[in-house]
Order: sequence, then structure tokens, then C-alpha cells
Amino acid sequence: MASARSHDGSGPLRRTGRTVGHALRSPFTGTARGIRKATHAHGAGESGLGKLIELHAVNGAGDVMITIALASTVFFSVPTDQARGRVALYLAVTMAPFIVLAPVIGPLLDRLPHGRRAAMAGSMLARAVLALTMSGAVATGGLELYPAALGVLVCSKAYGVVRSAVVPRLLPPRFSLVKANSRVTLAGLLATGAAAPIGAGLQTIGPPWPLYGACAIFVGGAILAFTLPPKVDSAKGERKAHLVHPQEDDAVRPDPLCKTATPGAETGAGTGKKPARSKERNGEKRPGLRSVGPSVLHGLQANAAHRALSGFLIFFLAFLLREQPLSGRSAAISLGIVGVAAGTGNALGTAVGSWLRARGPEIIIASVLGLALGVAVLASAFFSTVMVAALAATAGFTQALSKLSLDAMIQRDVPEEVRTSAFARSETLLQMAWVVGGAIGISLPLNGVLGMAVAAGILALGATASVRGLLGAARRGSPHPRVA
Repeated sequence: MASARSHDGSGPLRRTGRTVGHALRSPFTGTARGIRKATHAHGAGESGLGKLIELHAVNGAGDVMITIALASTVFFSVPTDQARGRVALYLAVTMAPFIVLAPVIGPLLDRLPHGRRAAMAGSMLARAVLALTMSGAVATGGLELYPAALGVLVCSKAYGVVRSAVVPRLLPPRFSLVKANSRVTLAGLLATGAAAPIGAGLQTIGPPWPLYGACAIFVGGAILAFTLPPKVDSAKGERKAHLVHPQEDDAVRPDPLCKTATPGAETGAGTGKKPARSKERNGEKRPGLRSVGPSVLHGLQANAAHRALSGFLIFFLAFLLREQPLSGRSAAISLGIVGVAAGTGNALGTAVGSWLRARGPEIIIASVLGLALGVAVLASAFFSTVMVAALAATAGFTQALSKLSLDAMIQRDVPEEVRTSAFARSETLLQMAWVVGGAIGISLPLNGVLGMAVAAGILALGATASVRGLLGAARRGSPHPRVA
């Protein structure tokens, strides 16, 4: 029988088929192994951080698919004047309700400390269903598209808040939080860059196809969310964080390292009086610790300026470059130049943040805010192709580095028992700042110099509110550092 197989050639054919199949699979399996090796390096695989990195990459790929589908319907498929009206409607129907919903996301997720994996999986499944819902309306741009887009936005931001709260639970040994967050963020950026051309290719088949792709990606993400370690759902030792103004916090500041308060603090120990804050706390619906220092709050103010600038540039430049492309280039190429510049700057800022780790985060935040302000002023004074690209790259770089530095301050200054809640609340505030910046961008006339001047004004406002406090906090140092 063996001789018969050799005689008819089936043996060599099988071997040839296996060789060809192996050759075709090798690029994909080799790439998958390389990605897994990178995401699981330095103990990230053992701690579970590697799985979160992969989950965030899936999230980024799915979101960019939906973004491509919406952009083709709301923005590119109609004349500029009509597109402005559609985007304004998009902002009114999706962003305006989000301003109301955003403050609710953090406190709501505080009530689900034992269901974080389910919350992330639920946000993925909800977006999968909403992507299918939008696939029927994306070609016509009907009003039913906008409530679904609002749902996608809320689910995406809810995922981001939960992810921020989960990262501290998955830190490998000798891993700083800023390094962990930089890895997660960089994975999302790389996945977005890889999925964008795929989404554009699906768009050429038909408007619903990027949404079909998003649906498949999010279903996979929902399954992946449940592979995270069970400790993600642990809430041991956690309490809610309440971010307060530094001046409000000065009146009552218990020593966070001791169970008894410092003299004059809230317990009134040794005076025979009842705790000064006990009644107030009993009446509060959201009890919180008064231990978030001024460094974190000023860092939030600076990051809010960066996030508002991001929202502003996305909407303003999208319309400006469509109507007034960069010199000698088409609208699509102009938008591509700005998008690539911003993405490159963001990736570079994330990489630099990982290298800097937690070295002088107040100085870093103040410095990058000043850098962004200087470039915005130059872009306003010398408006050109080079300056627009430079501002986009600088905005991406400074936003990434400033956010990672804020993460470092939260790690250093906020006690472990409230750290995850502090991440959730800070992320919600930053998303609201992005919404405000986007609303400003859509409402401005299409004048490049005016737009760059407004961008500089947003950053100047943030610098006025935060830089002095950041530099002062850097001189004083952290009163109660939680990490070495």
C-alpha cells in the first residue's frame, strides 16, 4: 500500500501541501507569538497585565472601525456646510448628553468593584450590538444613527474608566504604574494604526462593513475580558476617592498614615467633642477621603487643558483642512498629514513617559504645558503647513506625557485604598474636558490663524490655573509619598 501511495504521488502532494500551509501560516503565527512575547514581557504575563494590554488593543481596533464608519457618513459624504451641520447635530445628540452622563460613570462603577471584568465585557458586547444597529442607518445618515453613537461613546468611556481602575491590580513586581499605563496606551495606539487601513478597505466594500468588523472585534474583546485574572474583581481595602480643591482640603486633612487624626483634624480626639466631620459624612451620599493633595488637582487642571486642546484640534482642523487644504495638497492628504503627526507625537510621548517613569512629574507636566503653549503661539503667528503639523505632533506628545505624569502622581500621593477610585474620577473629568474642546472647535469660523489663537488660549488658561501650583508642589515635595 505504501508503494501505491508513492506511485500515485499522494505522499509528496501531502508533504507539499503541509509545507505550503506552514509557509502561509508562519507570518501570522510568528506575528502572534511576537506580539504575545512583547505584551507578556517583564512579568506582565504572570501578573495579568499582558492580557489587559491585549484587551486594550482590541478595544482600540474596534473603536477606530466605528470612527471610520461614522466619519464617512457624518463628515466625508456631504458638502462642507452640510457636514458642519451634521457634526453639530452629532455633538448635540451625543456629546451634550455625555456631559450629563460622564460624572455618573465613575460613581456608578465604584458600586461594581466585584464586576470589573463583567463591566468591560459588557461595554464590548454593548458596542457590538450598537455597531450592528448602526450598520442599517450608516448609509442614510438618519437620526437613529445618533442615539446609537451616543451609546457607543458612553460604553467606550466606561471601558476606559474601568481599565484605569484595573491597572493598579495587575502591576508586575518592580513595575511602576506610569510604565504599566504607557504599555497599555501604546498597545492601543498601535492597534488603532493597524486597524485603520483595514477599516478603510472595508469602507470601500460598503458603508456597513467597518461596523461589521467592529462587531466581530468587540465580541472577541468581550470573551478576552473574562480571561483577566480574578483579582481584577477584588475590592479589598478600597474606598471611594473624593477630589476636592486644595484650599477646601487645607481646613481638614487627616494624617493618611495614621488611624488617629492630627491635632485640629476631623476626629477631635482628646477634646471630648464629637468628630467634626462625622455628621457631614453620615449625610453624604458619596463618602470620600480628604487625602488627594494639591499636586494631583493641579495636574488634573493641566491635563484638562491638554484634553480640551485635543478635542478642539480634532473638530476644528477636520473642517478647516477639508475646506482649506494645506498648500499644494488635497483635503485627504492634509488630514492624513495632521493625523499621522498627532499619532506619532502621541506614541513618542508614551515611550518617553515609560522611560522617565515617575521622575519629577510636576515639573514634567508644567514643562510640556509650556511647550504646547509655545508651539500654539507660533502656529498662530506663522500659520503654515509645517506649523499645523508641528502643533498636532506637539499636542499628541504633550498630552500623552502629561497624562502619564498625572498617573505617576496618583500612584505616589493617593493611598492604595482609594487609588482605583481616583483614577476613575480623574478620567471622567478629562473626558468632559475633551467634550468642551470639541464643542469650541465645531463652533468657530474656518480661519486658521483664529483657530490657532484659540488653541493657544485654551493652553494659556490651563497654564494660568495650574503651573504655579505645580511648581510650588514640586519645591515642597510630596508630604506623604506612598511609593519609593
